[in-house]
Amino acid sequence: MDAKAALPPTSTQEQQKQEEGGGGDGSYGVLLYYKYADVPDAPALAALYESRCRALALVGRVRVGPDGVNATLGGRMAALEKHIEEMSSNSLFDGTDFKLASCEDPIDERVARECGFTSLSVRLVKELVTLCSNPSLTTPDISFAGRHLSAAEFHSVLQTVGTGSDTEAPAGQNDVVVLDARNLYETRIGKFHVPNVETLHPEIRQYSDLPLWIDEHTEKLRGKSIMMYCTGGIRCEMASAYIRSKGEGFENVFQLYGGIQRYLEQYPDGGYFDGKNFVFDHRISVGSNKDNILGTCLICGSTYDDYSSRCRCSNCRMLVLVCSTCQDSNKEYVCELCLKNGKQCCEISVKQDCQAESELSEPSDIGKLSISNKISTSKAPGSNGSEQLKKLRILCLHGFRQNSSNFKGRTSSLAKKLKHIAELVFIDAPHELSFVYRPHPDVCSDKPSPPSGTAKTKSAWLVSPNMSCHTMQDWKVADAPFDPLQYQEQTDGFKESYAYLESIIAQDGNFDGVLGFSQGAAMAALLCRQQQKTCGSPKFRFGIFCSGYPAPVGDFDREPIRLPSLHCFGGGEGHDRQIASRASTELAGMFEEGRCTIVEHDMGHIIPTRPPYIDRMKEFLCNFI
Repeated sequence: MDAKAALPPTSTQEQQKQEEGGGGDGSYGVLLYYKYADVPDAPALAALYESRCRALALVGRVRVGPDGVNATLGGRMAALEKHIEEMSSNSLFDGTDFKLASCEDPIDERVARECGFTSLSVRLVKELVTLCSNPSLTTPDISFAGRHLSAAEFHSVLQTVGTGSDTEAPAGQNDVVVLDARNLYETRIGKFHVPNVETLHPEIRQYSDLPLWIDEHTEKLRGKSIMMYCTGGIRCEMASAYIRSKGEGFENVFQLYGGIQRYLEQYPDGGYFDGKNFVFDHRISVGSNKDNILGTCLICGSTYDDYSSRCRCSNCRMLVLVCSTCQDSNKEYVCELCLKNGKQCCEISVKQDCQAESELSEPSDIGKLSISNKISTSKAPGSNGSEQLKKLRILCLHGFRQNSSNFKGRTSSLAKKLKHIAELVFIDAPHELSFVYRPHPDVCSDKPSPPSGTAKTKSAWLVSPNMSCHTMQDWKVADAPFDPLQYQEQTDGFKESYAYLESIIAQDGNFDGVLGFSQGAAMAALLCRQQQKTCGSPKFRFGIFCSGYPAPVGDFDREPIRLPSLHCFGGGEGHDRQIASRASTELAGMFEEGRCTIVEHDMGHIIPTRPPYIDRMKEFLCNFI
């Protein structure tokens, strides 16, 4: 597809009007649409979006992949209408449901920023929607997606089975189930309710958890006519294809075309939908004329459905409902899913020695991490019938001119302190470095001798452009004094290291997190950022970055890395003579603010293992057990 073909010719006057954001209509609006289609040149289409959306002063998120486009945009109504006109002129978007709604300008800047409505983000992705985060599972063919039902058709089926008549329904009353494909926090404030019809609400934190729920509830779905719905329709596409891919007994899957948004437009009184529709833009939620409140405050239980405060679970960071009376900036909340799994505030329960080691010190002024929330961890039965703590598996990336062996040795104390919580997995970086040495200043010989003994290969994740990246058989004299800022020049070799790490993850996967030290921390951040760019999200549940820095590598947008992260580094000038604290702080700033933890220490260029620093690392890790 020629991306330029999406643009009709425009006059100079009309183009100038576009550059000013769409002209005279001052009302604000939100536009949502998606389109599954083969995109021969995704980078060209992404560049087109970048150019035209900026010309129209649009903000929001656009995701372009080889399988299509997913867009959520905000701006002046005239500009959004012009964007629809431009996209509709290309056959790629034939049949696209452009959902345009008029609304007020973003008022709460913090909410608008969190929802991506203060800037424009256009990204290339591997797939529009990541149904499952496990890379070993095959993505279902979108051609398997369930049959689309318009809002009127969907309502008619619900009305028929709800009143007991099955003459017009796709199946009898007892053979129909309604399935919500959304996350738990969305269903808290609004959902479909049909008398006499079973409605399934998977209690999932994120969309990628849905396949596991489906696998565990196949008997509830087998042989049924499944009526699926979500916010705007895109999540039902892949989820319905996943259900139908199971074969016999799972053929009858129907999905609400246009999602809840189109349904509420068709039935402004709410129809069979109660409460509000959670949306991923600055509006937060959209209701019907019923104006009924389904949600309740997590603390006091009073009716409440406003997520504008953006209160989150202290453990998993899922949104929670907390009314204005119960809101406290110093208080930490635990969602119902974490409570169900035994995680609570102000409590930690681990087995035997781990319990003693994980006791946290009183809050101090060191670092920026709150340590008031202690998490109880889940346990797995041991072979002898006793309970054992499930360990986290962490991929460890060493620093420049190190290898897995000496990094493992240097972190032996850390591994010992975390032995009941985590298993550390060490690997060598792919770029082997030359053997170099610096003569002792007292040596006067013209031909100083290299160090005695057998040299052990050292490696790196990133190297300087002019550096020889092959192992030397003999030692050579270093050609320059040690430069503490050399890491800023090490910008080559990222593609090779990224491909190498992805192969490690594919072959030896099931890593819960990644830990990097110095250049290893820089590489770990680049890895997570590249995964988010290409796959939609990092493949880890968390990341630990020690003495890290942001490597000036690659062309990435400024969207924060959406990953819970802990950053541990020497605070203040001089504590770390190799990586300045401001560089480590800058790296931390690349991660999602609400999920970023900073621990500063005075121990130099190391990973500290004494209290209170090790206690804070343990507390962070216990959030994921």
